[in-house]
Parts: sequence; C-alpha cells; structure tokens
Amino acid sequence: MLMQVDSTLNYFNELQLQQQAVAANTKTLHDACEQLLGEKKRLTDFAEAIRSKLNYFDELENVAAEFYSPSMNVGNLRFLPLLKRLDECILYVETNPQYAESSVYLVKFRQLQSRALSMVRSHVLSVLKSASSQVTTAIKETGGRITAVSGGVEASVLYVRFKAAAGELRPVMEELESRASRKEYAQLLSECQHLYCEQRLSLIKGIVQQRITEFSRKEMLPSLTRSGCAYLMEVCQLENRLFDHFFPSSTDAASLAPLIDPLCTYLYDTLRPKLIHEANLDFLCDLVDILKVEVLGEQPGRRVESVAGIQPTVLRILADVHERLTFRAQTYVRNEIANYLPFDEDLDYPAKLEELNNTELDNSVDEKMLAFKTWYPTLQKALTCLEKLSHRLEPTVFTGLAQEVVEVCSTSIQKASKLIAKRSSTMDGQLFLIKHLLILREQIANFEIEFSVTHKELDFAHLLEHLRRLLRGQASLFDWSRSSSLARTLSPRVLENQIDAKKELEKCLKATCEEFIMSVTKIVVDPMLSFVTKVTAVKVALSSGSQSQRIDSVLTKPLKDQAFASPEKVSELVQKVDNEIRQELPTVMARMKLYLQNPSTRAILFKPIKANILEAHIQVHKLIESEYTPEEAEIIGMVKTEELQAQLEKIL
Repeated sequence: MLMQVDSTLNYFNELQLQQQAVAANTKTLHDACEQLLGEKKRLTDFAEAIRSKLNYFDELENVAAEFYSPSMNVGNLRFLPLLKRLDECILYVETNPQYAESSVYLVKFRQLQSRALSMVRSHVLSVLKSASSQVTTAIKETGGRITAVSGGVEASVLYVRFKAAAGELRPVMEELESRASRKEYAQLLSECQHLYCEQRLSLIKGIVQQRITEFSRKEMLPSLTRSGCAYLMEVCQLENRLFDHFFPSSTDAASLAPLIDPLCTYLYDTLRPKLIHEANLDFLCDLVDILKVEVLGEQPGRRVESVAGIQPTVLRILADVHERLTFRAQTYVRNEIANYLPFDEDLDYPAKLEELNNTELDNSVDEKMLAFKTWYPTLQKALTCLEKLSHRLEPTVFTGLAQEVVEVCSTSIQKASKLIAKRSSTMDGQLFLIKHLLILREQIANFEIEFSVTHKELDFAHLLEHLRRLLRGQASLFDWSRSSSLARTLSPRVLENQIDAKKELEKCLKATCEEFIMSVTKIVVDPMLSFVTKVTAVKVALSSGSQSQRIDSVLTKPLKDQAFASPEKVSELVQKVDNEIRQELPTVMARMKLYLQNPSTRAILFKPIKANILEAHIQVHKLIESEYTPEEAEIIGMVKTEELQAQLEKIL
C-alpha cells in the first residue's frame, strides 16, 4: 500500500515537472511572438513613414500630368486643390533639403508652380479684357453718351459688367490673397491688381478727363477745385467698392494707385496753370479752405477710402497753393503797404474822426464798421492780410510773414503821422501814431505767435586784415602750422541778427507817448519850466564864481529883485499857466478823446502829464516860499497844489 502511494507521488512529481517545462516553453514562445509582432509594427511604421515622405516626391508626376492635361484650366474644380497640393510639396521639399535629389525635385515643382501661376494671370487678364470689351461695346451702342461717372452708376454698364466678372474671379482672388504671405503669390496678386487698374483706367480715363475739362471751362478756380475734388472723391469711392468685389481682403489704398493717380494727375495738370497765374488773395485763401476743410477734413457720412486715393495729389496741390499764397502775400505787402501812396482823404485827420463823432449810429456793429473805416488804409490792409493768412499758412511761414507785415505797417503809419503833422498839427500827428500803434498792438496779440525772426548772414570783413598781412609777407597762404594762415581763416563768420517787430512796435509807441507827454507839458507849463531853469542857472552861476565875482556881480541881488523874477513877472507867468490849464488843456483832452476812445488809455496817457504839471507847480511853490515874503506870494497868486490836483481831475 505504501509502495503504491510512493509510486503515485512520483508520477505526480514527474507530471508537475513536465507541466512546468510546458509552461516555460509556452512563455518563451509567447515572448518570441510578442517580439516578432513589435518588430513587424516597427517595420510597418518605418515603411509608412518612408511612404508618406515619398508621397511628396511621387506627387510630382501626378501633379505634372494634371497640369499638362489639355482639359486643365483655372476654371476647373481640380485646379485650386492641385495648386494647394503643389504648394505643400514645395514647402516640404524646401524644409528637407537633406533628402537625396531634393534640389532637383524643388526645381521641377517650382516650374509647375510657375506654369500654374501663369495660367492664373492669363485667366485674370482674359476675364478683365472680356469685361472691358463688353463695356466698350455697350458704350458704342449708346452712341458714346456715357460722359460722366456720376449718379446712378451702380446700374450703369461701367460697373455692372465688371461686377459679373468679379464673381467669376472671386474664388481665385481669395485663394491668392490667403497665400499673399508667400513672395510668388504676393507678386502675382500685385500683377493682377495692376492688370485690373489698367483695364479700368482705359475705360474711365476719357470720361473723367472730359468731365474735368467741362468744369475748367465753366467755373472759376475755387469752384473748379471744389467740383474737381468732389468728383474725383466720388469716382474714387465707386472704384473702391468695385475693387472690393475683386480683391475683398486688399485694404491698402496703394493697390488702386495705378488707377487713381493718373485721374488725379489730370486734375492737377488742369489746376496748376490756373493756380500759378492766380493773383487774388481771397481766391487763394478759399482754395486752402476748400482743400483743408472740405476735401482733407473729416466730413460726416464720407468713407475714408474716398479721400485716401486722392490725398497725395490734394496735398501736392495744397503745397502749391501755400507757395503761391506766400508769394502773393509778400507782393501784396510790398505794393499795398510798404509802397502805399496816401490820398488826401487818407490824411484828413482829425476831420475823419470828427465826422464819426457827429454820425448817429443805430448799434455797436455800425460803430465798429465806421471806426474801422477811420483807420489808416495800410493798417486796415495789414490786419486783414494777417487775418486771412493766420490759419491758412504753416506756422513757421506765417510767423516770418507776420513779422514783415507788422514791421512794414508800423513804418507806413510813422510816415503818415509825419505827413499829418505837417498838414494839421504836431499833436494830431502824435495822436494819430499813438492811436494806430495801439490798435496794431492790440490786434496782433490775438494771433499768439512770436513776431520775431532770426536773419543769418556771412561776414567776410575779418579777412581784410589777413589779406593785408599776406601782401606784406607777414602770413602764408598754406602754412597750416600757423594759426595766422589765410587758409585757416578763410571761412566766413556767421552773424545772427534777430528782429522782433513786436518789440520795435512797443519801442516806437513808448517814444511817441513820451514825445506827446512832453509836448503837452511844454504847452501848459512852459513858462514855469523856463522860470525854474533861469533860477537854477542863476544859483549855479553864483555857486561856481569866486567871492569877488559874487560881490561885483548883478547876480548877487536877491531873486525877487531880478528882472525876470519880480513878483509881478512871476504873477504874470502863473496867470498864463492857469489860463493854459483852463483853456488849452481841455482842448488837448478833447483831442485825445477824439483819437483815443478808451477812457483807461486816456487816463494812462494823462497821468504823467498831470504829474509833470503838479511837479512844475510844486517847484515854483518852493521857490516862492523860500525867496518871497507872504505878501509877495499873495500878489503872485499861486494856486494851491490840492486845488490844482482837483482841477486836473475834473479835466480828465
């Protein structure tokens, strides 16, 4: 029994060993199979990778066969996908130059691409020419009556036929615009746009030229400029809309330049001959306003592209207008202001002002207009000229011109004041000059610019001494080692001379006011001033002579015993001054009121006159108190300072 059990166990052990051997062999077989499957997958992937790379090279024959097929054209549905596949092949070969014969394949692919793009160009040209031919035929059928690109053009043959052509070319153009980042496609797109512009220009050039010619025959320069620019803006806007149908993604205004520039050039060629002969400043100013405000300025409801196309030409015209306006303004200043010859009525002061005072006015506007007419003509012209030019010229140009205008106008007014002084009186000449200089100063303050310019000139004066030294043999012409060499000092000196017309105006005004103040002071208190001067001379003579001279001299007598300083003589001159204050000074103030309507201006001008009169009386008062007895002072009858001051205040 035990032997059977042992035998059975031995069989089980053998069976277990056999099972383990089978399991081990099975695992080995499984691992080998897994390894073979992995190797197979790797080889398959490798083969697929090679095949995918070779596909780009293998496509050469397929694409070439398609493109060289007689039935292949741009309108074929297969054309654009083939072109896209060709671009992919070119891109792949370009990025993998390490592959064998990649350069050869790249050349062949590019040849196919060049052929395809040539087909596109020929197709676009054919469609555009066909549309142009249809439009030309339609125009001939109408008897050539289409003479304007104007209202209702959306339905005209000039645009409807081309819109139909745009639908045919749109898929190709969209494809080109989507690939415009690549050089060859950008170039082709530019060529197509140029072909489009050529065809459109051949159709509308004659119509636009005829319309502009009609404007030039019927209208003056400002109206011609306005009409011509408005017409071109309308054409530009319509052409932009049509262009968008062909090239929806091309937003650059330069794309339409080959079409718009020739049309604008014709307007420029029409305007320029008229412009360079235009002498009217008002017309030239109107031109600047039209170009800057109506054409280049922002207008509600107007699209940007309608201006972008013609903007270069408009800026060119505006530059010419600025140049002509500057020249004509300088001529105007020279002829009408600097060389102005006054008429008798221009110098009829103060009669012109008295006539204004005697005129009954209904409102302040009439008063200002009449006051403006009393201004000297050169002042009127100068301020009118500055007003016209202030916002129409470049700031730097206007500053230089304004300085010249103010300087010339000031000189002209000064000349007129001298003529008025001879014709009427010195006081009228002075007040005329003060009045007009004040007006000029007040009016130019509104322009908020510096009325100064810097003139530069070359100075050769220092070379004269060097030439003398050279002739005397004391210097050498080419001795570079010496600082005295003429060649070293041959360069001229640059001298800068700044002219400030506003400061010169202020200086002239100040001098004229001081002259007027002194003349009025002399009229009123000249006897007192002469008396004080004589007294001072006597005292100086006494103090400067020797003691013996003092004893023997007549001057040693007291002041009141002097012939010119007796109480009667002093009383006489005091009465004379009082009469001048009561009679002549109110006349002067009336004349001041006639010329200077502003009370504060008159007060400022009268203040130093009053101070001079008071100072003269104070000096005489001091002399009377020190040299005369109270009885003699009473005989003289000098008015008190407080009373005199109150009297002067009443006169003002």
